[in-house]
Amino acid sequence: MKVRAQRSALAMAVVLASATEIPAVHAQDSDALMLEEVVVTARRRSENLQDVPLAVTAFSGDALDMRGISDISELAQAVPSVTLEPSRATSTTLTAFIRGVGQQDPLAGFEQGVALYLDDVYIARPQAALLDVYDVERIEVLRGPQGTLYGRNAVGGAIKYVTRRLGDEPELRLKASYGSYNQVDLVGTGSMPLGDTVKVGATVASLTRDGFGENRTTGDEHYDKDLFAYRLSAEWAPADSLLVRLAYDKSEDKTNPVAGHRPYPGAASGAPVLDDIYDTRSGASELPSTAGIDGNNEIEAEGFMVSVDWDLSPAATLRSITAWREDYTESVIDFDSLAEMDMDAPVIYDNEQFSQEFQLLYSSERWNAVAGFYYLDATASNDFDVVLGQLNVIPGFPGITAYTGGEVDTEAWSVFADVTYNLTDRLALSVGGRYTEDERTADVFRGQYAGFGSPFFGNDGALFLAATSDYEADKTYTDFSPRVNLSYAVSDDVTLYGGYSQGWKAGSFDPRGANFVTPEVEKGFDPETLDSYEIGVKSSWLGGRAVTNVAVFYSDYQDMQIPGSIGFDTDGDGVNDDFVGTVTNAGQAEISGIELEGSVLFSEHFSAQVALSFLDASIEEWIFNGVDVSDQREVQNTPEEMAYLGLTYTNGLLGGDVTVNANWSYKGDITQFEVPSPVLDQEAYDVINASLVWISGDQHWLLGLYGKNLADEEIKTAGYCFGFQDCPSSLGLEDNTTVFYAPPRTVTATVEYRF
Repeated sequence: MKVRAQRSALAMAVVLASATEIPAVHAQDSDALMLEEVVVTARRRSENLQDVPLAVTAFSGDALDMRGISDISELAQAVPSVTLEPSRATSTTLTAFIRGVGQQDPLAGFEQGVALYLDDVYIARPQAALLDVYDVERIEVLRGPQGTLYGRNAVGGAIKYVTRRLGDEPELRLKASYGSYNQVDLVGTGSMPLGDTVKVGATVASLTRDGFGENRTTGDEHYDKDLFAYRLSAEWAPADSLLVRLAYDKSEDKTNPVAGHRPYPGAASGAPVLDDIYDTRSGASELPSTAGIDGNNEIEAEGFMVSVDWDLSPAATLRSITAWREDYTESVIDFDSLAEMDMDAPVIYDNEQFSQEFQLLYSSERWNAVAGFYYLDATASNDFDVVLGQLNVIPGFPGITAYTGGEVDTEAWSVFADVTYNLTDRLALSVGGRYTEDERTADVFRGQYAGFGSPFFGNDGALFLAATSDYEADKTYTDFSPRVNLSYAVSDDVTLYGGYSQGWKAGSFDPRGANFVTPEVEKGFDPETLDSYEIGVKSSWLGGRAVTNVAVFYSDYQDMQIPGSIGFDTDGDGVNDDFVGTVTNAGQAEISGIELEGSVLFSEHFSAQVALSFLDASIEEWIFNGVDVSDQREVQNTPEEMAYLGLTYTNGLLGGDVTVNANWSYKGDITQFEVPSPVLDQEAYDVINASLVWISGDQHWLLGLYGKNLADEEIKTAGYCFGFQDCPSSLGLEDNTTVFYAPPRTVTATVEYRF
């Protein structure tokens, strides 16, 4: 779809850049209305979204501002087959699923099934990965395996978070927001050229909010937010053929600990169920169980990136991306969510990674190709106590503590290539492949102590009872993953495509596994593989006033890596006094579905956006103790149905443009974990949002009013199941099942000045 960039008098000021988003309006010389062309880099080159034979959804930064999107989890409301949520007991750890593929557990040793990229840098760990949205150029969501075009192989898909490039003229953006629960967000972004070859920029963000609820034990806010972040960047272009980009970012999150809602009374304490699902009686942050981290709940994350683009010729570009990232977390997890010290955990995550990627990109009239080399050196470690404070096995030493310390190192390299050849002006063939060598090294110790905490967390008086794991192991995994895709432009407005791609994720080691009980733990768990077949059609119609993208896929998912943990009884007294990690390579799952995205421009003032997905996800084989229990297992975090409808009206007002958007999203029933649990699982639900945005005619001012979850739906996002009912096993004495919830209804007002 060829569109001039000439703006009509009544055109919308900004665009949500995808088939499901608020479209910008453009008028050609003939005054014919058309949707704006959407440009993405899903295949490592700039292309019209409608020409990309992949299932891709893209959002521009200005579009995200129009909707008032605060973090990337909200994108899942408008993208088919996608679930994005904060992990349980956290505010900034990401749980991501695409087409039934993802990872629930943020422990060391587990990589995510959905790859997250920040400016082409793969983020290896989920901590601090629930990225807030500011200073964004665009976000792209790619569904299906990705590996022949990107640095790291991804089984389920990829999310590309691309920050805003620096302009040729001085720029300044100042944004202030105030909303429900005393939300105060301040974001400042500026950039300026220093001479003809150098540009510098910076962004500072302070994002704060009182809690949706109250901690009735400590008096603190509960489900609050306290984040400070900044980003520094520079660009140097000493010649037309050379561009060097540097960026450094850092964030500090001091949000209070998050504890789940208890659906059942305390079995030992008798504490009743609270009326407000956002309130808690959690007291772990002030109890001896978390004294080793002073009850802290804090995350620091930072990273540095240098990218170099060197145009070897008009057709060839050599690119280098060098990056280092680190994050450190001290977290309080109160499994019982009570003032009692029944089941508490101080947790430390410490992650560091270095990556180097080289790409050679080639483009000509017939050929488009990318070839690359990727190297990753990453260390992920976690240390945590599980303090069962109401158990007592040694006189004079109240409480039992299970300490786990595990470090998993990853050293991986890969070579990949993807070549597209235009067989004719309308027919194109893409062939790609990736070879990966992934070495995992683990150092794991698990011990049981009498007392409120282990020596690692400062309790030198703890009495050592027994070690349940103590081993070092390493293993190297190799794989070749292919991709083939054929696309045919039936006309200038319709493209058909079909293809096959394979995703692969290396095996690893579970730091919670008890190798003294189960020696197989030292052998680690196996890789998982997904074979995906997809056909689709991308079409533009009504003279460029509408687009419709449809994808149909089938995935054969082998050896799914399913982590979990269960309590067990070490002394045979009938009470579980320890726990052990479990990782299952489930035999096979089959996931198929149909996805639709579309936009239609009814007039220069009124438009609609739609997204749908229908999935059939089932476990076909799951062997447990020699028995196939697949009929008792479900694919996690994958609703069978999803729908999204947005209506947008734009018109001139007070010398500018006002845009009104109302949107409705629907998700079908969600099973949180592989074993259904009615108290944790979320039934089908709707979310209604609305926004009112005015932009001045000179584009300097933006005034916005945003309402989210206007029907005030109570939406479960995660939970812990260590209680006495509908749980795989119990731990603690208080019937410890807890549930976490998405935000309630909120309203936010924003004013932004752009210069």
